[in-house]
Amino acid sequence: EEMFYGWGELLNGISPYAWAFIGTGLAIGLSVLGAAWGIFITGSSLVGAAIKAPRIRSKNLISVIFCEAVAIYGVIVAIILQTHLDGPDPKLDGAVSLKDKFAGYAIFWSGLTAGFGNLACGICVGVCGSGCALADAQDGNLFVKILVIEIFASALGIFAIIVAIIISTQANFGADE
Repeated sequence: EEMFYGWGELLNGISPYAWAFIGTGLAIGLSVLGAAWGIFITGSSLVGAAIKAPRIRSKNLISVIFCEAVAIYGVIVAIILQTHLDGPDPKLDGAVSLKDKFAGYAIFWSGLTAGFGNLACGICVGVCGSGCALADAQDGNLFVKILVIEIFASALGIFAIIVAIIISTQANFGADE
């Protein structure tokens, strides 16, 4: 029976491949959660505001599309992270190299960064989309002005993707070349 005497020892005992797969899963999972949350916020306001002004139904669907893009950002990051995975080095005979630990941690933090960044982005886009629908129901001239703010909110997800790619750039499993 293996005993762990501290958090560092416990976390060090987890396979780097497990860290990489958890990070990849977090990139998709948190991004989809952010998209769903944003669609919920935008959609409920859109349905409510469309009762007063039915003309806003179709053009305010762009806010829902912006929210859905956040989920696609997570899928893109997960695909990029999967390209860094490779089998373990057979020369090490089950031992874990420092290169593999670095790759596992880098992919984990890359996925976590993309996931939480896209979660925040989805909520931000949802709140902006909600405001856009409500403002458009009151005054049709406000739609384009608030849509520009929504585009800036959507840029948060792109920033998260860029940071995740930068973090994972040097992460490579497998034998040294």
